Amino acid sequence: MSVVIGMVRPLWFTELLKKLFPYRFVLAKLTRVPVIGRILDNMLFKGDEIYYLPKADVIEINKKVERPEDMVLPYQVAEYFVERASYIFAMNFCICRLSSNCKNYPINIGCLFLGEAAKQIDPRFGRPLTKREALEHLRKAREAGLVHLIGRDKIDSVWLDAKPPSKLLTICNCCPCCCLWKIIPHLSTKIAARIKKMPGVNVKIDYSKCVGCGICADGICFVNAIHMINGKPVITDDCRGCGRCVEVCPQGAIKIIIENRNFLDETIKRISSVVDVT
Repeated sequence: MSVVIGMVRPLWFTELLKKLFPYRFVLAKLTRVPVIGRILDNMLFKGDEIYYLPKADVIEINKKVERPEDMVLPYQVAEYFVERASYIFAMNFCICRLSSNCKNYPINIGCLFLGEAAKQIDPRFGRPLTKREALEHLRKAREAGLVHLIGRDKIDSVWLDAKPPSKLLTICNCCPCCCLWKIIPHLSTKIAARIKKMPGVNVKIDYSKCVGCGICADGICFVNAIHMINGKPVITDDCRGCGRCVEVCPQGAIKIIIENRNFLDETIKRISSVVDVT
């Protein structure tokens, strides 16, 4: 497996990003300012197509299946691209958790980057993986309670100086406390729309079971999409279907239902249209 390393970003640039990370919400709000927003869009977000992959432990596909081992699960989208990637690079840290000094989730489980552009990433940041090692990396991330995001993410191409963005696929392993994409509610509508829920995924509340405890609305959601109204949780259109609210509900009143059996193929097709990992 050959590695081509061009001009990598100096380490001071990464240190600068860590210093600026606490101000990411300010930057996100600037995307709503007409002229500045267009500049930031072109620099950091143009061409993005990113999907949350719901956690697999509480999923229903149309109706309860008799053989769970036959169920197609969202994380298989990530596994599909790993199997087809010409090159895989694993970061040995998560820059979001490192910058936030995260105490709740492992800092050493970083993103995976797939495709030819990943060969340009500074080798001091991580290491190349085999396909088997990459799948194991993803399994550990899920076991640690992290949520996968997958797609073309221009910010990664910029800060890692890995180009072109069309040859770099990001698989993030995100926690609810430090994730960069907590900025979604502050971004311009145009940019925020590029970070998406998987097709056919719906999060539903069974109000006959809900007791209005408010746990699901207390900092659990990545994008602040659950609000308590008249003592009951309401899920807004900002929901990206990650499934954390399902996981924390003590009454089992929230469910993720995948109503489109073609959700896997449709997600793969959309991602493949904007980034090539082969």
